[in-house]
Amino acid sequence: MFSITVRDHMMVAHSFRGEVFGPAQRLHGATFVVDATFRRQELDDDNIVVDIGLATTELGKVIDEFNYRNLDDEEQFHQVNTSTEYLAKVIADRLVEAIHAGTLGEGARGIREVVVTLHESHIAWASYERSV
Repeated sequence: MFSITVRDHMMVAHSFRGEVFGPAQRLHGATFVVDATFRRQELDDDNIVVDIGLATTELGKVIDEFNYRNLDDEEQFHQVNTSTEYLAKVIADRLVEAIHAGTLGEGARGIREVVVTLHESHIAWASYERSV
């Protein structure tokens, strides 16, 4: 399996509901380093997994929707605990939608898996992996 990973970052504010979250039930900020990995069995006709520039641009577009926002105020996250794991899934799903829409180029249609990892710090991160 071949893969490439592109990276960006985002800063959000949010709060959680539930005792399990302790002090994070209050409004707080989070800065995430976001990695998006694209995997495929065979390289495309240009011997690449995906156009790295298009992948970087699309990841940026996806996370710009959340960057510098209070996620508690966003309608799409109404009554949702926007955990690191949950946000990784949201971003992965949007990237897969972009692949299907052709936004990452025709060659990207051969991508079979997308993995999104949100790094909360140098010692903690969460990932979501899905098929295309």
